[in-house]
Amino acid sequence: MNAEFIASMEYWEREKGLDREILISAVEDAMVSAAKRAVGPARELRCEIDRKDGDIRAFASLIVVERVTDKQNEISLESALRHKPSAQLNEELEVEVTPKNFGRIASQNAKQALMQAIRRAEKALIYSEFKDRVGDIVSGEVRGFDRSDVLIDLGKFEALLPNRERVPTEEYQRGERIRCLVKAVQGSDSNSEIILSRRDSNFVLKLFQLEVSEINDGTIEVKAIAREPGFRTKLAVHSRDEKVDPVGACVGLRGQRVKNIVRELNNEKIDIIRWDTDIETYVTNSLAPAQIKRLEVEQDRKRVHILVDPDQLSLAIGRRGQNARLTSLLTGWQIDIDPEQEVRVGFEEQVAGAVDALAAIPGIEKEQADALVHAGLLTLDALIGVEAGDLADIPGLAEHAEPVLAAARAEKDRRAGSSVNSPTEKAPPEAAAEPDENAATEPKTTEEEAPTKEAK
Repeated sequence: MNAEFIASMEYWEREKGLDREILISAVEDAMVSAAKRAVGPARELRCEIDRKDGDIRAFASLIVVERVTDKQNEISLESALRHKPSAQLNEELEVEVTPKNFGRIASQNAKQALMQAIRRAEKALIYSEFKDRVGDIVSGEVRGFDRSDVLIDLGKFEALLPNRERVPTEEYQRGERIRCLVKAVQGSDSNSEIILSRRDSNFVLKLFQLEVSEINDGTIEVKAIAREPGFRTKLAVHSRDEKVDPVGACVGLRGQRVKNIVRELNNEKIDIIRWDTDIETYVTNSLAPAQIKRLEVEQDRKRVHILVDPDQLSLAIGRRGQNARLTSLLTGWQIDIDPEQEVRVGFEEQVAGAVDALAAIPGIEKEQADALVHAGLLTLDALIGVEAGDLADIPGLAEHAEPVLAAARAEKDRRAGSSVNSPTEKAPPEAAAEPDENAATEPKTTEEEAPTKEAK
């Protein structure tokens, strides 16, 4: 067991970088409880592990007395002189009190104590090494799963990719190597855990910093980033050097730079956009390739109302509103998109239709109908419901209020009378007896004529 213990110490020191002395000291502290059960409550009991052969021994600090009355705390002068020839009365002497078969008793607790010590030492090492690496990208191997969380082996350490930090479109296999962003180091120096992320927008940003040297050296600045993990990312970039094209530098020769990042993101789409101080230009660049007809900017509300041709509406909005939503996140402005032609022509047609309907009433001129419609009186029923004094307040109708209202009421009465008579109205008998010019010329025999023909 002793040789196995020393071999374990060497393994953890070599593979995990853990300090062997820290591990051995932790196991020694844990062995004290086992020694107390075997030796008893001896004074200042401690355990010591030999660094060469792994032997475990117990020591107690006893008081040298002439006659022992408390075996747990005292030692006789005669026995003390055998341990230390210069021992004197009332001197405190450390004496080995290792009981028989203590190695077997200690070995039962050594493994558990060792694993606890390893976990504590590993947590402390994690904190010291990763506390300043938050925001860096690390590469690891998928080791296993804890429900929906993924355990990632980083070599010396194990990290956690929680379900909330996973990309919903990605599936991972045991043994697969993936890259992640160090999102946080949770806990304290004695109980730390590395939290990774592939969902965070900074993951994409860090990939661009690694792939595009101009971003890494500060020539190109990433002004904003908006992402829907697994589907699409929009990146707004600006060049501090007029000679450097920010979009072209990020795309790379034949698109190689952005292709490498898209491959790492499992074919997530990436839009690289030229940032601009002018919000209209910025929004237009963000919605490309959709063609914008007109923009209306409300500075106080940080809102942009965009009008596009109907055939460009789906392209501007994107699938399930994704393009417009990411543009809003990227710019920090509310984005509203409507089809220009349908809004403009539909309203004009409604106004023209209402004017024509009122102008068709006998006694109402088209100019008067136009004034009524623009005053909000769009239908005959609405017109009937107002008084002549109300009509006189409408520009252009001051002198025609009474005639217009009379014409409207007459039309209302005419329509009401027509609708009452139409269900029971019958054609006069003369009209029914008139021959149909388009009917066939062959005579038809009636029931009254039939006997006369038979008599003939």
